[in-house]
Amino acid sequence: MTIKGVLFDLDDTLYDSTSFVDRARREAIKMMIDAGLNATEEEAYNILQRIIKEKGPNYGHHFDDLVKAIEGRHNPKIVTMGVITYHNVKFALLRPYPDTIKTLIELKKMGLKLGVVTDGITIKQWEKLIRLGIADFFDEVVTSEEYGLGKPNLEFYRYALKKMNLKGEEAVYVGDRIDRDIIPASKVGMHTIRILRGKYRDMKGECKYEVKSLREVVDIVRKLLNGGE
Repeated sequence: MTIKGVLFDLDDTLYDSTSFVDRARREAIKMMIDAGLNATEEEAYNILQRIIKEKGPNYGHHFDDLVKAIEGRHNPKIVTMGVITYHNVKFALLRPYPDTIKTLIELKKMGLKLGVVTDGITIKQWEKLIRLGIADFFDEVVTSEEYGLGKPNLEFYRYALKKMNLKGEEAVYVGDRIDRDIIPASKVGMHTIRILRGKYRDMKGECKYEVKSLREVVDIVRKLLNGGE
């Protein structure tokens, strides 16, 4: 059966999420300290990381909780300083990987459907794609908020395939995490490609295709289209 579509994870697959988010958080903390937050940069950063781990990255009040944890009360001035700085730095640094756009163009030229399957709030994920300048490449963008469940739930991946009108064996999935991308996508029948980027690049696990660059994805997909394994 021929390949008809390629689905992508978003963070650390199409752009460098890990480094730009970390820098934006650190810059936010610096400005919050300048605004009166009573902590060192490293103390505040460690507390923020704990909050993110406990509440999840899509929680909307990380900086509120940080200020309460340090000051013992809500301080809207300091929180607002953190939020504004975080978003300003994040948007200033938000860029696709150098090979992302060329890869998407090549896959489109091959007549393939393209999709994004990502955890997160729908509007925020669309905002990333639009700011990255790649939104128009995709036929569908499927988020965990939209479906109600996210990775690594198999039904989430089946829902994405159904939305794109694809069978598992007709699709290739590209992601950076073995546990939340590669394993579940494989279980629903998709061909999988793991990209070795971001903070999970050293995660242990097996995947038939592993690449360091998105450019290599085009060659693998072309091979699969020609009946290769």
